[in-house]
Amino acid sequence: MKTIEMAMVGEPLNVIDPEIAATLEEEKRRQQENLILIASENLVSRAVLEAQGSVLTNKYAEGYPGRRYYGGCTYVDRAEQLAIDRAKKLFCAEHANVQPHSGTSANMAVYLALLKPGDRLLGMDLSHGGHLTHGSRASISGRYYKSYSYGVNRDTYLIELDEIRKIAREIKPHLIVAGASSYPRRIDFVGFSEIAAETGSIFMVDMAHTTGLVAAGVHPNPVSCADIVTATTHKTFRGPRGGMIFCREKYASAIDKAVFPGLQGGPLMHIIAAKAVAFKEADTPSYKNYQEMILANARALADALIGLDFNLVTGGTDTHLVLIDLRNKKISGNEAVELLEKVNITINKNVIPYDPSGANDPSGIRLGTPMLTSRGMHPAQMKEIASLINETFEQRNDENRLAIIKQRVNELCREFPAYKNSVNNGDI
Repeated sequence: MKTIEMAMVGEPLNVIDPEIAATLEEEKRRQQENLILIASENLVSRAVLEAQGSVLTNKYAEGYPGRRYYGGCTYVDRAEQLAIDRAKKLFCAEHANVQPHSGTSANMAVYLALLKPGDRLLGMDLSHGGHLTHGSRASISGRYYKSYSYGVNRDTYLIELDEIRKIAREIKPHLIVAGASSYPRRIDFVGFSEIAAETGSIFMVDMAHTTGLVAAGVHPNPVSCADIVTATTHKTFRGPRGGMIFCREKYASAIDKAVFPGLQGGPLMHIIAAKAVAFKEADTPSYKNYQEMILANARALADALIGLDFNLVTGGTDTHLVLIDLRNKKISGNEAVELLEKVNITINKNVIPYDPSGANDPSGIRLGTPMLTSRGMHPAQMKEIASLINETFEQRNDENRLAIIKQRVNELCREFPAYKNSVNNGDI
């Protein structure tokens, strides 16, 4: 009988696959050496990294704790139940499903559970700050369902409940979605719930961007007034990439069946374990301090930008993100991204409401403070970063000045490191 060759098992990544190992190191270096102001990105803890890269990736566990289709699930059951219990406690929810692979998966599961193809869906217009899964024609949500949208006021760029009520009364949606990906103000969830009750609609909140703020109690918790709440465990929450769903008990069975077997097969047990770790981290006083600093940093960044004659959509922020209309700066969203990349500042282009330029080269950019806050930065650094952004735009044709700006960015990155040692066994 031949001996099966197992020499490669247990060898480190740089031996098995030096190309991928090098790529990981280069990405680590990029995260270290760039000021990353993307609102949907963050830095997870060492503990979350350990759980995510654990042996639980080896286990298939279709089903739910105590109701699996595979044997050997004793310990993954324990991990998932911990995640469920911690999530319910943290968000004061009747039921939680922690298996969705992403926020998009979570939203699709809700629609599958509660809607039929052709049912009416009312969500925020993508170009006004909503998400693809809120009824955009580019998404299944806008193809399988009869989708309608609401936007923001043309003058204030704010959501107006009276206008939403008018639309809802006219179309009688089966489901109303509140939540956004680039709306910098608080959303009146209670007001939305009253409109849903009036029109006989199911009310769903997508709090993907504000999950961490909600967990810390520094932002309104929609779980108390919504039928369904979907969320992500990354972004402000600072956990592994993934989604989750909270709902009233009467929807629990339908939601669970929609996630599995409706949309997904075996859950990612290593990710679920990492979610459990993140839930535990979020249930601490230091986490609340962290989320409060995210907000303080966003306000400081917004105020500094306004002082430098940047035009902020809605005139400021109540959350972790800032949306900027660049038209008065005579630069497009694409140009801004490319220019800031030269000085190691990372952002994303973004449409603004009623954008005359469209999504391919929009008039705006979106900035966020979660990752810089995770690096230990404070309002003083936000003020300086606003100045660096402004100077980059003003000196865009002066390579010497851009080199000086990049040098200062590098100094800030060294002063506030992301990962002190290696990605897999170092400290954050």
